[in-house]
Amino acid sequence: MLSAAVRHDLAGRLSDAERNHVPIAPISGAFPEIDLVDAYEIQLINIRRRTEAGARVVGHKVGLTAKVMQEAIGVDEPDYGHLLDDMHYDEYVPVDASGFFAPRVEIELAFVLGKDLSGRACTVDEVLDATEFVTPSIELIDSRIRDWEITVVDTVADNASAVGFLLGQGRSGPREIDLTRIDATLRANGEVVAEGRTDAVLGHPARAVAWLAERVVRFGVELKAGDVILPGSCTRAVDAHAGDEFVAEFAGLGEVRVAIK
Repeated sequence: MLSAAVRHDLAGRLSDAERNHVPIAPISGAFPEIDLVDAYEIQLINIRRRTEAGARVVGHKVGLTAKVMQEAIGVDEPDYGHLLDDMHYDEYVPVDASGFFAPRVEIELAFVLGKDLSGRACTVDEVLDATEFVTPSIELIDSRIRDWEITVVDTVADNASAVGFLLGQGRSGPREIDLTRIDATLRANGEVVAEGRTDAVLGHPARAVAWLAERVVRFGVELKAGDVILPGSCTRAVDAHAGDEFVAEFAGLGEVRVAIK
């Protein structure tokens, strides 16, 4: 467990890394005593800084939902980060990646809440009842930690590596389509680079939203009507470079795209 002063110092290092475009060494290496509570508190310090500067929280993302990723990073549960309004990109406006370090693309079935979602013993049915619609999405992830040398506490402190998201035009009520059987394909510059299905996310993507609702309440955070929830990628992450154009297609639901400049 870290002291409050050390947490604030580490939050400042991550913030400076983003502002100065100079990545930092892994936090976990310099502070082996850091735990997940420390990491989430560091994340919250920087989220508060950004909201005090004018940004607005518009949702959350869940990461590490695939068992293979949990095993690779040595954890047995997902993690989460915040989505801010200045992280929301229009799919028809190229994203300037000059301020990123080593961005990657993930594709997800986004949930947009129509009602507040309680964090107490949240169930899949409660998630579906609270969801206004689902839609295709692309998440942009990046790391202020040098060369993606991360453990779970590094990525959690770094807002779960979230830097941007885009939503498609397709809409479906959460009970109008089988959310566990949507095939997803990611194309980069016209070539298929990743394929998966939505049940890769904890067996049911709504289960990741339920996990999130229960998890965030421990840190005084609630999921609100209007929030965008990204429940985790149903394919592997793909490196993104200037000049790349990505299109993610979700069978029966539509597509979403992003161009990197």
